[in-house]
Amino acid sequence: MRRVSPKADAFRPDSLGRRPSTSGIPEDDDLTMSSDGAASGLEPPARVAARFYRPTNSRRRSSAASSRRNSMSSAHSHHSHHSHHSYHGPQSGHVAQHLRRASILESRKARLADRAAHAEKVRLRAAMAKAAPRPSNSEERALAAQQARERYLAGVTAACAEEVKRAKRVAEDMKERREAEGRKLRGEMEEKLAEAEKRRVEYKRNGKRGRTLSLPRVDEKKVVAHAVALTRAEAASRVQATWRRHRRRQTIRRFAALGLTVERVRGAEFADVGELLSREDVLASTAEVLALCGLRDGEGGPIEERAAVRTFLSAYLVLGHPAQVLSSDGEQERDLTAKSEELLMCFDRLLSRCTPSNGYVPPPALSRALSEAHRTFCAAFAAWKAHDSSTLVQTMIAQYVELDTIWQKIKDDTEEFVKAEYRDGIRNNQVLLMVRIKRLAGPDRAKAMMRDAIRGARRGRAKRPAGDARPRAAAAEVSGPLDVAPAATQALDSRLPDLRAPAHDVRDSRQADGLTRVMSTMPDNRALVHELAINKDYRIPAASLLQSEPRRRLCAAVFDGMRRDVQAGQGDRWIVAMAETIRARLLRLLTPGNSLHTLISEALDPAMIERECAMGSFSYERFFSFMLSILPRLCAPFRDGDVRRLAADQDGDVIDRLARLLQVIDLLSLDFANYILQQNAARLIGQAAGYEQRRFEEDLASGALTLERTRRWWAGARDKVVAEAGRRDPDGVNHPANAPTPEKIYLQGLNELAMGTTELDAAGLPETLGLDAERLGRMRADTLRMVTTGAILLTAKNLLKRDVRAQWRGEATKVWELLSSPPGRPAAVAASILSTIEAAHALPAASRAHLSSAVSRFLAQAAAPRPPTDPVMKLLHHRLRAHMHARLGARSAGERVRVASTASEALARSGLPEFVGRVGAMAEELGRVGEVDRAAHGRWYDGLGA
Repeated sequence: MRRVSPKADAFRPDSLGRRPSTSGIPEDDDLTMSSDGAASGLEPPARVAARFYRPTNSRRRSSAASSRRNSMSSAHSHHSHHSHHSYHGPQSGHVAQHLRRASILESRKARLADRAAHAEKVRLRAAMAKAAPRPSNSEERALAAQQARERYLAGVTAACAEEVKRAKRVAEDMKERREAEGRKLRGEMEEKLAEAEKRRVEYKRNGKRGRTLSLPRVDEKKVVAHAVALTRAEAASRVQATWRRHRRRQTIRRFAALGLTVERVRGAEFADVGELLSREDVLASTAEVLALCGLRDGEGGPIEERAAVRTFLSAYLVLGHPAQVLSSDGEQERDLTAKSEELLMCFDRLLSRCTPSNGYVPPPALSRALSEAHRTFCAAFAAWKAHDSSTLVQTMIAQYVELDTIWQKIKDDTEEFVKAEYRDGIRNNQVLLMVRIKRLAGPDRAKAMMRDAIRGARRGRAKRPAGDARPRAAAAEVSGPLDVAPAATQALDSRLPDLRAPAHDVRDSRQADGLTRVMSTMPDNRALVHELAINKDYRIPAASLLQSEPRRRLCAAVFDGMRRDVQAGQGDRWIVAMAETIRARLLRLLTPGNSLHTLISEALDPAMIERECAMGSFSYERFFSFMLSILPRLCAPFRDGDVRRLAADQDGDVIDRLARLLQVIDLLSLDFANYILQQNAARLIGQAAGYEQRRFEEDLASGALTLERTRRWWAGARDKVVAEAGRRDPDGVNHPANAPTPEKIYLQGLNELAMGTTELDAAGLPETLGLDAERLGRMRADTLRMVTTGAILLTAKNLLKRDVRAQWRGEATKVWELLSSPPGRPAAVAASILSTIEAAHALPAASRAHLSSAVSRFLAQAAAPRPPTDPVMKLLHHRLRAHMHARLGARSAGERVRVASTASEALARSGLPEFVGRVGAMAEELGRVGEVDRAAHGRWYDGLGA
C-alpha cells in the first residue's frame, strides 16, 4: 500500500473537516467561524486529490513491502515520523492508523469471502459430480461398439457410394453404347427403307399394271411398251438376285431341317451325337450356312474348310456333353465352354434375323458380332486342343517307348516263335501309335520326338564297361557241357570260382584269416545262377563289394591290427600270410601248367618267403616290383589304368600300399568271374531251374531251411484272393472264373511282397524267395517313393488347375532324387521340394501354403513305420498295386503287349504319368522273378495249393 503523507491526510474528505493551521497550533471546531460551504471550498480538485489518496475500498496488495509497512516497527516508525512532523495532531494520526487498519481488515475479509465462495463452488461442483450417475464398463463398451458401428457404417456408406458412382458410370457408358448402336441400327434401317423406297418407285415406274376399263387402249399399249424397255444386263441382274435369294432361303431351310440345337445334343447319347455330326449332309449344310454368315473365307482348301466346319460343330459337343469332351474342369475348359455358348447364341440370333423381308441376308451388325465370337472361339479351341494334344502325344510316346523296351529285351531270345509273336503285336501297336502321334503333332515333329525318346530310354539302360573286359590270363573258351546229372552241381561249381573260403594251401592262422576276410566275398553259386536266370546280362557289381561301408570298417580293423603287430616286431607272420593269400587268389585265375602259374607259384612260395623273413633278407620293394610286373599280364585291357595308378601311387607306408594292391587283385578276380559268367551264361540259364531246385532241396533235407514262412505267406495270400472273389460275387453264384487258383494266389502274394510301402519283414518273407530279399526291399522303397512323389505332384497340379495327365518329368526327377538321398531334416527336404516345384510353376500365396503343408504331411507319412493313411497316398498306392497286378497277370505275348501299350494311359489316369518307365521296368523284373521262382519251386507251391 502506498505511503500517504500527512499533508495528503489533511486534504482527505474524511479528515473531520479540519485544515492545518499555518502556525502549527490546532484550532478547535468551536472557534472555527467558517461554514460547511467554506470548508468544502477548500478541498483540492479531484485530479489533485486522486494523487494523494486511494479509495478505502481498494484491494490491498499482498507483497513483502506492504507486509513490512504493516509490521509494528513500520507502524511505530510511521507514527514517529508523523509525530515529528505533526506534533500537534496526534489524534489525527491515530484516526489515520485506525482507518488503515480497518481498510486492511476489510480487504482481508473480502479475500477470505472470495476464497470461501470459491471453496463453496468447488464443493458444490464435486458434490454434483459425485451425485451424477457414472456409466459402467458394459455401457462404455456398448458406447464404443456403437461408435465403431457408426464408423463402419460410414465406411460402408462411402464404399457403397463409390460403387454406386462406378455403377452409374458403367450404366452411362452402356447407355451411350446402346444409343450409339441404336443410332447405327436406325441409320441402317433408314438406308434399308431408302433402298426399299427406291425399289418401290422403280417397280412402280417399270411395273406392268393390270387391265382396267378406266384406261384407254392407247395408254395400256404405252405402259406395256415402257415395261418391255429393259436392257439385257438389268434383266440378268434381276434374275441373279432372285436366284441368290432362293439359294439363301434353301440353305437356311436345309440347316433348320437338321434340328441341330444344344438341347437336342444334350438329350441324346454321346455316340449318337458323334455319328450325327459326322454325317456328310450335316457337314455340307453347316458349311453352306457358315459361308452364308461370312465365316468361311474360301482361301483354304477342302481339308481346311472341312476342319473349320468340324471345329464349329465341336461347340455343340462342348455344351452338350462336357464330361465326355473335356478331360478336366480347368481354366481353359471353362473359357472354352463360355466361348462356345457365346458363339452359338450369336449364331442363333443371326439365323432368326434372316427373313424374307431382308432377302435372307444376314444383318451386318450381327455378322460382325458372329465373326468376332467365332474368332475368339477358334482361338480358345486351338489353345485347349494344343494343351490336350500335347498331353496325349506325351502319353502315346511313352507307350511307344515302352513297347520298344519290351522288344529290346526279347529280341535276342533263342525261341523264334516267341520273338515272332511279340514282334507282330509290338509292330501293330507301334504303327497305330505312330499314326496318331503324326496326326496330332505333325510328321516331322512326331518323328523327332519319338527318336529322342527312344534314344533317351536306350541310353538310360545299364551299359557294359567300355573296352575289352576279357582278362588276358583267361582261357579262350570254356568248354564242356553242363549236364543235369546229379554231378552237375560239382560241374557247375567248378565253372564258377568261389572266393568265399581260403584255398586249401593257405595256412590256418589269425593273420591269414584276417587277410582272407579283407578280400572281397562273392555271392555263392546259387545266387549267381539265380541272378543270371532273372537277367541274362547280369554282372557281379564291383561297387557293392568293394565300396560298401561294412567292408571299409573290416579293412580298417585288419590293417590297424597288422600295423600294431609290425610295430611290435611280429611282422613276419603277416608277410607270410600276405604271400599265401595273394598266391592263392592269383592261382585261381590261371590254368595249372601255364607259365604265369608256375612263375607265381615259385616266386610267392610261402616256405621261401618264411626263410627270407627269418634271415632278414625279405624286401618289400622287390615284392611290390614283382607284383607290378605280373598284374598287367593278368588283368583285362580296360583295367590297365588302375594298374598304372597303383604303380604311380607310392604314398603311405607299406601297409597302405598293400591295401591298394589287394583292392586291385580283387578287381581282377571280379573281372575273371564276370568273364566266366558271360561265357557260360546261356548254359547256366538253361540249367538254372534244376540247379536251384536241387540246392533248395538239399537245404530242406539238411534242416537249414523250412517251409513255415512260405505256408504263412501262402495262407495270407489265399485269404485275400477269397475275399476279393466274394466281393466280386455278392450274389453267391460262385463263377469258376472267380475261383482261387494257385496262379492267382501266387500273383497276389508276390504283388503284396513287392508293392508294399513299409520295410520288408524277414519273418514274412517265404524261404523260396530268400535270394530276392534285397530286390523286393528295393522295390518296396521305390514304390513308396513313387507314391510320395505322385501325391506331391498331383496335389500341385490340382492346386494350379492343371491336367493331371500332364507329365512333369523334370520336377518328378528332382523330387525322386531328394527322396532317394540320405535322410535329412524333414523341414529341409520339404523346403527343397517346394522350391523345386515353385521354380517351374508360379504358385500363389494360398496355394503355396497349402502345398507346403501337404508336402510335410506326405513326408511324415512316408517316414512312418506303418502304411500311409493319407487319402491321396492310399489312393495312389491302391491304383499302382492294381496296375502291377494286371501286368503280372498277363501271360501270353499278346496280353503283355496290350497291357504295356495301354500302361501309359492307365498310369496317366491314375495320377502317375511320370513313372511309366519305372513301373514298366519294375513289372518286367518282377515278372522274371515270378517265372524263375515258380520254375524252381513250383513243386512246393503245388503242394501248398492242393
